[in-house]
Amino acid sequence: MTCQRLVNFAREKDRPYLCVHAGPETKTTTDGSVTHFSLKRSPLSIALDEGLAYDPLFTRHISKVRKALVEFKPDIIHITGINDVSNVAAYLAWKMDIPMLGSWHTNVHEFASSRLRRMFRFLPSKVLDPFARMAEFRIMQGCILYYQMPKVVLAPNEELVSELGRRTKRTAHLMARGVDSEFFSPAKRTVDDGILRIGSVGRLRAEKNVKLLIDVERAMLDRGLTNFKFLVVGEGNVREHLEENMKTAEFTGFLSGEELAAAYANMDIFLFPSETDAFGNVAQEANASGVPAIVTDKGGPKFIINPGVNGLIAKDADEFIEHTITLASDPKLLASMKAHARDNAVSRSWDAIFEGVYDSYLETIEIARQQREESDASKTSKQTIKAGSN
Repeated sequence: MTCQRLVNFAREKDRPYLCVHAGPETKTTTDGSVTHFSLKRSPLSIALDEGLAYDPLFTRHISKVRKALVEFKPDIIHITGINDVSNVAAYLAWKMDIPMLGSWHTNVHEFASSRLRRMFRFLPSKVLDPFARMAEFRIMQGCILYYQMPKVVLAPNEELVSELGRRTKRTAHLMARGVDSEFFSPAKRTVDDGILRIGSVGRLRAEKNVKLLIDVERAMLDRGLTNFKFLVVGEGNVREHLEENMKTAEFTGFLSGEELAAAYANMDIFLFPSETDAFGNVAQEANASGVPAIVTDKGGPKFIINPGVNGLIAKDADEFIEHTITLASDPKLLASMKAHARDNAVSRSWDAIFEGVYDSYLETIEIARQQREESDASKTSKQTIKAGSN
C-alpha cells in the first residue's frame, strides 16, 4: 500500500516513474507520468500470502526489464525489499551502473521465525526455541547483506534506521508512513446502536498474533462485559480458528475503499497485537478514523502511539487484555482518546514523507557520483604511478 501511494504521488506531481512489478500477465500501461510494467509470474511461484508470491524463475524477465530501463533512462532504481522483482532490479542496477536506493518494509526475519514456530509447533520448546532464534538471526544477517547493495537505505521507524545504518554502513533515513485523514474519518461511521465495537484490520496470519483476540474476548466476557462485539477485517489461514473460538465477532473478509473506511469508523477500540510489524499503517488509519489503538511494545507500531493520548502500549498479552478492558469500561477515557487519536493522525502527511523520499533519491545519486569520481581519480593515479615506474 505504501509503494502504491508513492507511485500515486509521482503521478500527481507529474514526475516520471517506471513501476516494475509482478502481475497476472505481462503488459505495459501508462497513467500520466507513471508507466506500469507488469511481469507474469511462472506456475512455480511460491505463495507467501494473499496476493503475494515468490517466483524462483523471475530472472527470465531480465532482458525485458533491461530493455524497459534502457528506454526509460532512470537516474535511480528503488528496490522495496527482498523479493523476486527486487532481485532482478538489483542485478540490473549493478550491471548498468545505476544508483540504487532500498527501502525496508517488512521484518522478514521475525515473520520467518513466527511461521517456523507454527510449522514445527509439534517439536518440544527446548528444540523449537533455539531453532527459531537461529533462523531469525541468520535471516537478519542475510537481510543486512542484501541492504548493503543500495547507497541509501530507508526504514519506517527510528529503531530500524539506527540498526540498518549501523550494520550496513550505509546512509539510512526515516521513511515513516502518512495517512489520508480525509479518506479515513470518523464522519464515515454508519452505526449508532450503542454497541461497543472492538476492531482489528490486517492479515489473519500467525505472525500477526491475531489469536490474542480470542483471549481478549474471553477475558471481557469473564469480567461480565456484554455490550460489545468484535469487528475483524482481513483474510488469512487463521480466520477459521478465530471463527470457531470467538462468540461475538463479525468477520468481513478483505475490505478496501469506502467499505474499509466505514469499518474503521464503526470501531471504538482498535487492537493490533502484531509483534513483527516494521510500522503498522493500520493503527494510524484507525487513529485517523477517531479510534484509539492498543499495540504491543515490539516492532514499529509503538512509535505511532503516545500512551494515554491516542492509544496504549502493552508489554505482554496480559497487559494487552487489561488495556482493552480499561478502555471498554471507561467511556470518559475512551472519548478523550478518540478525539486525540484523530488530532494525532491529521498531522501526518503523505506528501511530506514522499518529498523526503525524493530528497533521498537525490542524495543517492550524489553519493554514486562522488564514488565514481573517487574511483576514476584512483585509477588515474595508479596509471600515473605505473607510467612513472616505466
